[in-house]
Amino acid sequence: MFGLWKTWKALEARGIMGINRRNADYVLKYNKRSLYPVVDDKILTKERAIAAGIHVPEMYGIISTEKEIDKLDEILDGRSDFVIKPAQGAGGDGILVVADRFEGRYRTVSGKLLSHEEIEHQISSILTGLYSLGGHRDRALIEYRVVPDQIFKSISYEGVPDIRIIVLMGYPVMAMLRLPTRQSGGKANLHQGAIGVGVDLATGVTLRGTWLNNIITKHPDTTNAVDGVQLPYWDGFMSLAASCYELCGLGYIGVDMVLDQEKGPLILELNARPGLNIQIANDCGLTLRTHAVEARLEALKSAGVVETPQERVQFVQEMFGHIPPVEG
Repeated sequence: MFGLWKTWKALEARGIMGINRRNADYVLKYNKRSLYPVVDDKILTKERAIAAGIHVPEMYGIISTEKEIDKLDEILDGRSDFVIKPAQGAGGDGILVVADRFEGRYRTVSGKLLSHEEIEHQISSILTGLYSLGGHRDRALIEYRVVPDQIFKSISYEGVPDIRIIVLMGYPVMAMLRLPTRQSGGKANLHQGAIGVGVDLATGVTLRGTWLNNIITKHPDTTNAVDGVQLPYWDGFMSLAASCYELCGLGYIGVDMVLDQEKGPLILELNARPGLNIQIANDCGLTLRTHAVEARLEALKSAGVVETPQERVQFVQEMFGHIPPVEG
């Protein structure tokens, strides 16, 4: 028992944030419950982002009731690829990604062929709340299918890689690239076997990776190095993440973004309870950085100053960026 306590004290000294501290000191402190629907419902998030002029995957249609499933043909008319997802889903469950059509059927990104009836059944399951937070009735969102930028071709397996940035009161404090694997079924979900790769906040260069709680430098499927990759449009990603504070009003969030080969950076969704594995990928504790931001906020408050998203990005890049490359 003493050994466990000693280990935890060592982790605390490195600024490693545990789930209890995250919940008590950040989620509960900075996130008003009344604002949760803005991030828990992907449709509301998308509508807010569009109104604010923030780029998101185009929304093709919404199905809210069983009767509205009849609108599916109209929504999909002329479209060979699309994504169907639950508005209040979590962990990537219930998402269906269609890449093209073949002989009257729909081909998923994994190559599986589905009938129109199977697509309708999936939507019906979404509406019943099978994949939603708390099991409540849900809505099905049909949207543009993101095509990943070519830079990810050598370090990702199927699916769409995404970038998660943790943001405290508008200040990006830590970033991670999530790469799908065969193990994760092409999903960028760490709990299902995706890779988390740390990213230097100042440069957008990838650091080492974590996979199934192990430290790695190569993708298990492509065998290519995941560290030392320069992510394009990095300052754009940082600005997008910082501006999401004004978008949703929540003070502690995870901003998930993608890089489309034609449309560039897009916001995918926001998370009011972002996970903590990002610390392993960055070999750094979140608490050290969140305390520095809180000290900054206190100093600015005393001076009567409020920083713009661009000023917030500049501060964190100077404070937390320029991490030396991983050796070996």
